[in-house]
Amino acid sequence: MADYTKHNLNDVEDAAPKFGLDEVGEARFARGALEQERSGLSLQRLKPNMRQAFGHKHESQEETYVVLGGAGRLKLDDEIVDVGPLDAIRVPPETIRCFEAGPDGLEFLAFGEHPDPEQPEMITGWWTD
Repeated sequence: MADYTKHNLNDVEDAAPKFGLDEVGEARFARGALEQERSGLSLQRLKPNMRQAFGHKHESQEETYVVLGGAGRLKLDDEIVDVGPLDAIRVPPETIRCFEAGPDGLEFLAFGEHPDPEQPEMITGWWTD
């Protein structure tokens, strides 16, 4: 019998309310639910015209983002790029990144390796207009 884990991402706990970020959107981190040992996956939904509350970067974790729906912008260090459905963006560990939704909101998946016990470095107030 094959060894696998199946879980619907809509059934994964939304972590945004725990951090007071539910007015911005949803953050569903599926690593535990999928019993992932070396990788991570999250479903992120930003409400219309909302920006993530902070930028972040990693010490050694490369991430790939895939936009599922909506559109918006992604700030990568000092560069801002437009993103839309099925855009896939690879981001190296040391690059600060932050998403901003357009008028229709933004839904994307984030994939990455998960080198324990590394935690991302959060950078608040980094993306200012």
